[in-house]
Amino acid sequence: MSGDLRQIYDRFADTYEQNRGLFDMSEVIDDFSRRLPERPGRLLDLGCGAGEPFPAFFIMRGWRVTGVDFSSRMLELARHYQPNMETVEADIRDVEFPDAQFDAVTAIYCLFHIEHEKHEGIFQKIFRWMKPAGKLLFTYATKEYTGAEIFNGYKEFMGEKLFYSHTTPGNLAAILKSIGFVIESSRYRQIGGETFLWITAAKPG
Repeated sequence: MSGDLRQIYDRFADTYEQNRGLFDMSEVIDDFSRRLPERPGRLLDLGCGAGEPFPAFFIMRGWRVTGVDFSSRMLELARHYQPNMETVEADIRDVEFPDAQFDAVTAIYCLFHIEHEKHEGIFQKIFRWMKPAGKLLFTYATKEYTGAEIFNGYKEFMGEKLFYSHTTPGNLAAILKSIGFVIESSRYRQIGGETFLWITAAKPG
């Protein structure tokens, strides 16, 4: 599954320029940035794609940003648009970082492409990587997008069949809380015609 998805996102990279304005996340970025310290820190962007919009926003404000993606073509774009961003070509399920490295972590439009049975393990890693008082922002698919309470299957997006997977919002919240996260915000947003659950969670500290 991950190999097919990687090839699809490599193809998306070829049409990135014409689609880059499709998703306006300015409101989300403003909300998330207000939750963070004013001083520049370290941001980890999982599924960073071409390095926009979150890496671009934080790099302009003096943050040190690390982007992770498994699409080599997307990372080529990221290094072009954000030459000051550190890039790591890796699958989110496999990548590792030392503990307590990041003030903020973002995972936008990526975790729901991974089997939901593996989400808890990924959130445990993220929690370890975050500094005390760090913030996490991520998107999650729900029945509003897939039509099912729990989903493991394929949906069409931009002419490609992509794998999606999610559990219920209640189960997700229970997983986050069991790890130690404090959920600060959980709301549905429609961006680019697509509705997902946007969650901000904090590591106590």
